[in-house]
Formats: sequence, C-alpha cells, structure tokens
Amino acid sequence: MGYHRRIQKTIDHIEARLDEPLTLRGLAETAGFSDFHFHRVFQSMVGDSVMEYVRKRRLARAAGDLSDPDRRIVDIALDYGFQTHETFTRAFKKMFGMTPGEYRKRNIRTAPYPQANVLRRMYNPYLGGIRMEYRIVEKPAFKVIGYGLQTTNIEGRNLKEVPAFWSDYLENRKWSRIPNVIPRDNPVELGLCADFDPEADTFTYIIGMEAEHFDNVPEDMVCREFPAGTYAVFTTPKSSPEDFSPTIQASWKSIWEEWFPHSGYEHAGTVEFEWYDERCHRDKNELLQMDIYIPVKPKNA
Repeated sequence: MGYHRRIQKTIDHIEARLDEPLTLRGLAETAGFSDFHFHRVFQSMVGDSVMEYVRKRRLARAAGDLSDPDRRIVDIALDYGFQTHETFTRAFKKMFGMTPGEYRKRNIRTAPYPQANVLRRMYNPYLGGIRMEYRIVEKPAFKVIGYGLQTTNIEGRNLKEVPAFWSDYLENRKWSRIPNVIPRDNPVELGLCADFDPEADTFTYIIGMEAEHFDNVPEDMVCREFPAGTYAVFTTPKSSPEDFSPTIQASWKSIWEEWFPHSGYEHAGTVEFEWYDERCHRDKNELLQMDIYIPVKPKNA
C-alpha cells in the first residue's frame, strides 16, 4: 500500500474513533510505520502533526454537536476527551476565537476544520519540478557548538520561531562567537533538529557549527555530541536568493512525499540537519544551494 493510502487509512481510522482514546503509537501501527516516521509523513501530507490533527478534528466535531441545544457543553467536552469544561473552553476558543457558548449562540453550522483527504492531494513525482541529487553517506560522530531553541510544531509555532531565531543569529553576528570550529578556514553552519518528542510534538532546534572540542564555550551556548549514523543527503536545486527558502521547503516536501515511499528507507528518528556552506553565501553566488541530511535506516530493520 502506498504512503498516501496508508495515511488516508489512518485518517479514516481517526474519524471513526474521535470519541475514543487515540495514541501516536497506535495510529502508527495502523499506518504500518515506526512512530517517528509516521509522525513526519503524516505532518508532511496533512499539514498538521497527527495528534494536532486529532485535537482539531475533535474540536470541529464538538463544534457541530453544539448545534443541539439540548446537549450540555460539559457533556460534549467529555465525549471528545476533554477532562474539564475549562480545558475544553480554552482549546475551543484558541481554535475558533470564541467560547463554545458564544459559538452556540451564533448558530454556526459550517464545518470549520474538515476531515483531510490526502488522496486528492497526490502529486506527480518530484513536486513542483523539484528534482534533487542525493547520496547515502556514513557520517562519523560529531560535536556541535551553537545556540538552542525549544519549539513545537503545534499551531505552526516553529514556522515563526525558527526564522526569528535565524534572524537574531545573523543580525547579531552570533556565528563569530562560536569557538573551536572545524574546518577553521571555511566553517559550515548547521541548522539541526534534535530531541524529537512526537507525542508532545516538540523538538530542539540548534544553529551551530561542528567543533573540535568543548573547551572555553560561552555560557549562553549549547554543546552537543551526536553519534555516527547513516544519512540520506539531498542537494537542493540551484535557486535565486529570493527563491532559496521556498526551494528548501519544497525539497523537504518532495523528500517525504516522493523519495521516502520508494527509497527502501525510513527516518531513523535521530538528529536531522541542514548544511549551509559557501554555496549559499549571497555575496559569492548568484544561485544558491544547500544540503539536507536525514538519518535513515532500512525499512522494517
């Protein structure tokens, strides 16, 4: 069964059980993926992480139930797994901009967050014409010194926080303070995603450089050591500075939706990172490129 059909099968499974306990692990088993690989494939195809999607669909279903004036709001909340009226009201207002009571008074009947259908979104190979070079490499263990940010995919917070994190890093020339970098003559900046927690939908984002050792590191920096691993390395197509960021995002999407399903690999669940070297220096290049490193392991290994 293809990736799109596996994810749609899981979406249908969720829809039939919105009033029952659901876990990421159980849903991953339904799809036939490991927990982390499922988490990333689902997010790429649907746009929300799986547990965020479950939460929004429960709230949308609850919103529909509010049209019945004979049902108590607290009973609707309990039906969809919210343990208290207050928890339900807070989540509902955050999603819809009003309390359940206000929503009921307005008699809104349009479904605000419909069930996803990824089969309608199936793309031709290599989305948007993205055709990347890739290779499988064995990367030795490596050390990184840099700056860390705790963030989450929930409500797209990472899409705001990570770019702001980079802007602060670049505007304040924070790269110049990182000690012990290698190679000394031409250091490479890394944007790393580590410490993934699929259930909580959180991870640590690190901007840094590979380092020789951890001596004399300023207190506001983080020091991390990552084990050796097998990586699929993708080189993004050359693009103008204006199109560089969209090209990177399209490349990530193509990797998840087009490369992985036919690769014989799945995500290994460890650190992934973007590799920014001299090819993406705007003062030296008219067209920019970078590499994406994704830890992989053979499927069913």
